[in-house]
Amino acid sequence: MSQAAALYARVSSDRQKEQHTIGSQVTALIQYADTHDYMVPPEWQLQDDGYSGATLIRPALEALRDVAAQGQIEAVLVHSPDRLSRKYAYQVLLAEELARAGVQLVVVNGPSGATPEDALLLQFQGMIAEYERAQILERSRRGKRHRARQGAISVLGAAPYGYRYVKKTDTAAAYYEIVEPEAAVVRLIFDAYAREGLSINAIVVRLIDRDTPTRSTTARWERSTVWGMLRNPASHGRACFGKTETRPRQRVTRPVRQRGLFVTRNSANHERPRDEWIEIPVAALIDDATFNRAQEHPGRVRACGGRRLGQHDHPGDVHRVLPRARGADAILVTQTRSPSRSVSVPGRARSPEPLTAARARPTDSVDLPAVHL
Repeated sequence: MSQAAALYARVSSDRQKEQHTIGSQVTALIQYADTHDYMVPPEWQLQDDGYSGATLIRPALEALRDVAAQGQIEAVLVHSPDRLSRKYAYQVLLAEELARAGVQLVVVNGPSGATPEDALLLQFQGMIAEYERAQILERSRRGKRHRARQGAISVLGAAPYGYRYVKKTDTAAAYYEIVEPEAAVVRLIFDAYAREGLSINAIVVRLIDRDTPTRSTTARWERSTVWGMLRNPASHGRACFGKTETRPRQRVTRPVRQRGLFVTRNSANHERPRDEWIEIPVAALIDDATFNRAQEHPGRVRACGGRRLGQHDHPGDVHRVLPRARGADAILVTQTRSPSRSVSVPGRARSPEPLTAARARPTDSVDLPAVHL
């Protein structure tokens, strides 16, 4: 009698996906099932296209684990251990989970695991797969850095606002093409910030009032978006590779734990020192003088209470004063994620009432030290 089984196949890169290498895995698994008396219906032919084996959060893998936990299958067919995961610890976790559910893990291209020798060989295969993954990541990193030093745009991926990424062809390398409607918006933003001296908020309001479209027409303009555009060196012809890096996560916040969200061990988008960036020439949207004036905007100094903004500071934080406070009783606050919080300047009175949009007004002309919340 045939055993009910599910098959699982995975490829990790878009290139593998385009080359249909996952199809060869599925074909081999179906042939194995036919010759070894396993019944695999189409809905249990589970595939993860373009998902890394370094994480367990994969749609098809989640479905496989659910089917096994519900007791609907007796076996799981995989092509090799590294298709389950590139991490040996994850392979052991999944194998034990399946075993507890009474599901046999069948590795087509490997030992069965029925004997101690087979189990040892499986462990070696898992550790080698994890080592290979580390090698692949390091080779990829070094290869991208080498191509960036050669001026290859392809290592940058998606183009920033104002550009369109044009893929390489047989006769030409990849490059950034200027999108004139978007480029005009970039120039408007730099002009308003560097020449007119407008704040980030004022620029956002102007863009919204003029119905200026974003790249995604369903999105709206945000302060962080404008701030990122003002800091992006690609605007004056110097796109940069290696601006951010992944670092170990320091802590998991309580809201994340309470919501039961998945937290990776590492977190990305930590900015690297400026001297470690690799510049790649692209077509400029603005001149160097305009870009440099934007970096020296007086608001960058005001926004930090007299000190110049660092690379992680956000000048979009709005300084406001309560309208009923005057003179020595004035309270200067920086409105960030929680507009109801206020901090008194040392030596001055603290308002017992929360700061609201109706009661606050800008303080560009008030010379008080800023207090960040």
